[in-house]
Amino acid sequence: MRRAGTRTTSGARPPLALALPALLGVAFLALPLIGILVRTEWGELGDHLGSPGTVEALKLSLVVSFWALGLSLLLGVPLAWLLARVPFPGKALVRSLVLLPMVLPPTVGGVALLLAFGRRGLLGPWLEDTFGITFPFHTSGAVLAATFVAMPFLVISLEGALGGLRPRYEETAASLGAPPVRVFFTVTLPMVAPGVLAGAALTWARALGEFGATITFAGNLPGTTQTLPLQVYLLLQEEPEAATSVSLLLLAIAMGVLVALRGRWTGTPRERDRAAAAPDPDGTGPAAVAPREAPVAPPEGAVAPTPSAGRWSLHAEVTGFNRLTLDAEPGTTIAVVGPNGAGKTTLLRALLGLTPRAHADLTLGGEDVTALPPHRRRVAWVPQDGALFPHLSALANTAYGLRAQGVPRAEARRAAQAWLDRLGVGHLGHRRPGQLSGGQAQRVALARALAARPRLLVLDEPLAALDQTTRAHVRHTLRTHLAGFGGVCLIVTHDPVEAVSLADRVLVLDGGRALQDAVPAEVTRHPRSPWVARMLGRNAWPGTADAEGVILDGGGFLVAADPPPPGTPALAIVAPEAVSVHREKPAGSPRNVWPGTVREITGSGSRLRVLVTSAEAPDLVAEITPGAAAELGLAEGVPVWTSVKATETTVVPL
Repeated sequence: MRRAGTRTTSGARPPLALALPALLGVAFLALPLIGILVRTEWGELGDHLGSPGTVEALKLSLVVSFWALGLSLLLGVPLAWLLARVPFPGKALVRSLVLLPMVLPPTVGGVALLLAFGRRGLLGPWLEDTFGITFPFHTSGAVLAATFVAMPFLVISLEGALGGLRPRYEETAASLGAPPVRVFFTVTLPMVAPGVLAGAALTWARALGEFGATITFAGNLPGTTQTLPLQVYLLLQEEPEAATSVSLLLLAIAMGVLVALRGRWTGTPRERDRAAAAPDPDGTGPAAVAPREAPVAPPEGAVAPTPSAGRWSLHAEVTGFNRLTLDAEPGTTIAVVGPNGAGKTTLLRALLGLTPRAHADLTLGGEDVTALPPHRRRVAWVPQDGALFPHLSALANTAYGLRAQGVPRAEARRAAQAWLDRLGVGHLGHRRPGQLSGGQAQRVALARALAARPRLLVLDEPLAALDQTTRAHVRHTLRTHLAGFGGVCLIVTHDPVEAVSLADRVLVLDGGRALQDAVPAEVTRHPRSPWVARMLGRNAWPGTADAEGVILDGGGFLVAADPPPPGTPALAIVAPEAVSVHREKPAGSPRNVWPGTVREITGSGSRLRVLVTSAEAPDLVAEITPGAAAELGLAEGVPVWTSVKATETTVVPL
């Protein structure tokens, strides 16, 4: 029986032209190591490793390597973050400087250190005169040499891990009120812990084995700078057998590090996510969570949190890619809709102060927050996937914003628990995000944002990843809370049900501009965007008004009962149920009649939607009953005629 998780491959043999050199390469790397194993005097191994000189060199090596590791962490972690997160001139040059010690001959590195920190170097005389510090022929010099050659391993490993960490986690933490340093230590570092550990282990192992730079810069003084690799060098001249035994010790340490790091060279947050998604021992992991969930009532006696005191209006002047003015009274919910690339997410990020593409002069409740950094704006953000911190429980996630704002731990956790109870997930506070279903995770993300006491709440397609049943439950929960929210809420959505049921206003964007900003009923009756009309399930064609109808931009003419003045840019809208489908050309009252071909038939509730293409008019969708489709014998590729009455055509001036 094949073990779970074992990968299978095809039975094709690898080509000999590739397999033979590969095997020779393995042999080339393995033979020197085998040579050490074969030549080791196993009976005298204990005596060789227990000799005073070897023990002293081993102790010194451990001291030097751990000090080098500490110095590498102190300098290398911020450097890796800088390379991964901050764009700046000369970044490629800085990365090259980081990589240089990895390819530079160690002795050349020692000479460079000597010319920089030696008694006649660039900084050496000043350090000695000012602080009395002398690096050459001192243990600190060995630490400096080991750090110089080993720190790049930490920087490169951690930079790779940071590159795999999507910035939305850090941006979400900032929107909850956490300053950059707190974000770094409470979100960034914990999420890239595998990369830090891998880099630290490689750095320590490299520092432990450093030879060339150390002997060139710090010398070879027993008890001061004579580390274990230098001891091997001396023993090789006097006691080759002892040198082999000490070499075996270094080999074992290096192999131990590599085995421990197997699969974790650049451990990224995705691995953490997968690990967090593993089921709990009690079977409460994701596999045990039903994808469809019923609303959960708050526990009896739970403390319902009081919405943050205060009422905050919104005024924003947005420039850049987005160009619009946005005003809203306290308690207003605005649905932001539009096609992909319309600028919806850019608008939200501009209000958060997180994008250079657009700038928002933002006033909340009469306070101008334009010049404030994201963590001080009191604008809470819920990304599409929630961006819950995978290393924190649901309760700790929810309390994060309050803790970042200085609220004591116990008080923050009580308030967080109350918010989780209010949103029906209080019993899940102990679970990690990977152990929550989609609907549960979105409720926790919403509770986290609301617990941070925001003045402006921005939600980027918060329900898009949920199934229909869960979406309805979470939508109901969201609507219930927003009714008592004292600030303004912006919701990016592609779902007309969300726009109509959650929002007081609908803002339609296209190309960064506002095409329409009105109540949902007005947008539904008279959409000013073809995309919105189609989102609402209607046929929509832009064109130019004529005396009898609309000249369509895509070709064709649509007769309308009440067209705007000729020459007016307009949008012609026809409901799918107003389109009639015939097998023969109809006679009678319809003034808009076109031949076409059925291209697609899909179900929509108890009715069918039929896509018809035509050379004489734009594509249109008709909605008919299954019985009518059967009577007409409709199928893909069947020629048909479509008709629309002039009175069923709505023309909206643009």
